[in-house]
Amino acid sequence: PKKTTAPSRLTYSRTTKSYPRAHIMAAEEDNSTVPIPEPEFDDNSVITLTTHQGQFGADPIPIKWGAATSAERGPVIATTRHSSQRNAIGAHSGGYSVYKALAVATGGLDPNYMPKFDLTTPVVKMGPFPSWHDPKRIVAMDPYGHMPSIAFEGHVKKGYDIRPTIAITKAHIDLPECKEAIRVGRLTPDGDVLTQDGQSHITKFAVEPVWNLPGIAERFGCTEANLRETLFKETNMMYPELVTRPDLDTFLPPVGGLTVYVWGSVDAIPDENIPLTVRVHDECNGSDVFGSDICTCRPYLTHAIEECIKTAQEGGTGIVIYYRKEGRALGEVTKYLVYNMRKRQEGGDKAEEYFNCTQHVAGVTDTRFQALMPDPLVWLGVTKIHKLVSMSNVKYDAITAAGIEVVERVAIPAELVPADAGVEIAAKVFNGYEGGDVYKVDKSTLEKVVGRDYDYKKSDAEMVAQDGLDALKKSGAEAAAEGEPAAKRAKSS
Repeated sequence: PKKTTAPSRLTYSRTTKSYPRAHIMAAEEDNSTVPIPEPEFDDNSVITLTTHQGQFGADPIPIKWGAATSAERGPVIATTRHSSQRNAIGAHSGGYSVYKALAVATGGLDPNYMPKFDLTTPVVKMGPFPSWHDPKRIVAMDPYGHMPSIAFEGHVKKGYDIRPTIAITKAHIDLPECKEAIRVGRLTPDGDVLTQDGQSHITKFAVEPVWNLPGIAERFGCTEANLRETLFKETNMMYPELVTRPDLDTFLPPVGGLTVYVWGSVDAIPDENIPLTVRVHDECNGSDVFGSDICTCRPYLTHAIEECIKTAQEGGTGIVIYYRKEGRALGEVTKYLVYNMRKRQEGGDKAEEYFNCTQHVAGVTDTRFQALMPDPLVWLGVTKIHKLVSMSNVKYDAITAAGIEVVERVAIPAELVPADAGVEIAAKVFNGYEGGDVYKVDKSTLEKVVGRDYDYKKSDAEMVAQDGLDALKKSGAEAAAEGEPAAKRAKSS
């Protein structure tokens, strides 16, 4: 097979059954003065309802978030094997930990089983970057989560059960949209980034959330005590240690993680002189997987992938970060309830009521809280994005607040907006999303955009939706005719 622009495969040693440390991460200062206590193992016959700071038997392994080296930082201990030395609240795998419990309860999994990680180390070298050692720059993931057996080798050799929270592998992506882009000439295969049959070569990172509670509280501008108490109450008291263990600063929340897809060289990401294209995408199962046309999620995602492929072919790197935040992190049930309200309200699915319908059902329009979103970009070493494939003002503000420069923002092309998605785009642009030279929505245009209703056999339902979409597309064309710049660019301050 032909080589890709991503770094070559790491050399695995069959003698040591591992990859050399230098192939996984750059060398750090050896700090052998940090003591490693002997591990203590649990008596599985005893059930402890909760623990308290300073009580007999509570002796967590020290963890210093943002320390200069991994040895000083210390590992995240969150398995059930060392309860007295555990230094994190919650469990690995988030909500999937419930399925693990079912496997143990039904006898399918031995709770004392130790995973074999010797062949699972990352396929590319990652870090460390200066941001890994700043306790304020990364607060929602463990910078060393991709290589705990290497970063905390001393603990592992003593018998500690330390689990990865990041996995890095390679794959081929096969999208019908890329095949179509080749057919019509938008993409050209090069046999390297993009093959003749439409497959693109990528490196991908799966990331589970690991929260540093003091950093999370500071990021959101609330006190740590209030954050802990609210998390405890709103999860129906699932995690009493949020309140009883103020000495434990690390929390593995029961929420979905994220996946990072990279086209081109991972090594080139920190280099500001090499073009970097980025999209941060929030999960939408209905559109991303099944092609629902009520939103622009899949077409915007696949357009971003095309842009990433082009950038990689030109010698740069493309990144798509896919967050598991279904329905603006309100969930799919809430999202479908909102759909019903939108379609059944008086006057139909009006763009001017788009956000109000979510507010009426959920009490809030969005709970994605993009303040945490830039952490994986910071972890990857990103300091400059040449092309941000996003119209979201909230995401843009969060990225630039993280100290990352954004040169250009790319709106979804008007021809990619699905038939019933004009409502979404019109509402978002009117409320602050960056439409560039593609969309310019004033009050008059907003009032014209109405989606179809649920009687799909009515020809006038499709006509109303199409009329609204045409008005939206016309807004950008009229703005361009009035002398607005052909390509509107947004510079970070």
